[in-house]
Formats: sequence, C-alpha cells, structure tokens
Amino acid sequence: MSPTLFWLFSVLMLGFAASVILNRSPIASALSLVVSFLGLAALFITLNAYFIGVIQVLVYAGAVMVLFLFIIMLLDLKSEKRRKLNAPAVLGGGAITIAFVAQLATVLHHYPAGRRVLEPLASTGVSNAHQIGMLLFSRYNLPFQVIGVLVLVSTVGVVVLSKRELK
Repeated sequence: MSPTLFWLFSVLMLGFAASVILNRSPIASALSLVVSFLGLAALFITLNAYFIGVIQVLVYAGAVMVLFLFIIMLLDLKSEKRRKLNAPAVLGGGAITIAFVAQLATVLHHYPAGRRVLEPLASTGVSNAHQIGMLLFSRYNLPFQVIGVLVLVSTVGVVVLSKRELK
C-alpha cells in the first residue's frame, strides 16, 4: 500500500470523524459519518481486504446510515444550540488527551514486534467470502438472526414513539 494513500484516507477518515462530533446538526453529523466510513473502506481496500471494504460500504455506509438518517428525520431533531465552554472540563480533557497520547507513544516506542514486517498469509483455494458466509450461517446463525430482530424492533419502536397525537 502506498503511504501517500494511507495518509490521505486516514486524514479524510479522522477529519470527518471529528466533524461528526463538532457538527451541531444531526443530519450533517450522520452524513459526515458516512464519509468517515467510506474512508475506512478505502483503507481496507488499499490493504487488499476487498471483502471487508465492500461490506463496510454496503452495511455501515449504506444500510445502517440510511436507518440512522431515517430515525433522525422521523424524530425531527433540530440543530443544537451552542453552549458556553466549561474551562475546567476543557483543561481536564486536554490533560487526559495529552497523557493518553504520551502513554501510547511510549508503548509503541518500546514494542519491538510492532516494527517487524509480517509475512504474507498462505492462500487457500477457498475465498474469504465463502468462509465468512459458512461461518456466519452455521456457527453464528442465531446471533445473526437476533441482531436482525433487534434492529427491526428498534425501528418499529422509533416509529411508534415518534407518532404524533391528533388533536
């Protein structure tokens, strides 16, 4: 993978992830999250993980975000008003962030296995999509179905809760 592409997609993904938090409009935040998911999918594709990249686009950037946008529009959420900054909270959050980054840099600097180049995996005759599909529909069939029912129930719940009373 080209380091230029890595940094381009990483900056794109992190910039739009920050935009999710900083936007006051829920719809703008959701659309920023879609672009962040697309940047992550591009990172997966540059790492030759095509299946995960395509699933990232189809499931997260497609289906889940359409569901989020549907629920946001159904609830008719408005943009949030700006609030005054709490100086102690900002200073505390900044100190914790600096401490976390320093700790992360220390751990990464003292971890020699992180500098090693990994050997490519041996390829088998069966594709990854086939293996994942067989595993998903054999061993993890019940959790897969339960998640589908939970998403359906949550969507119906939002529709019922947001239904307006006639006067």
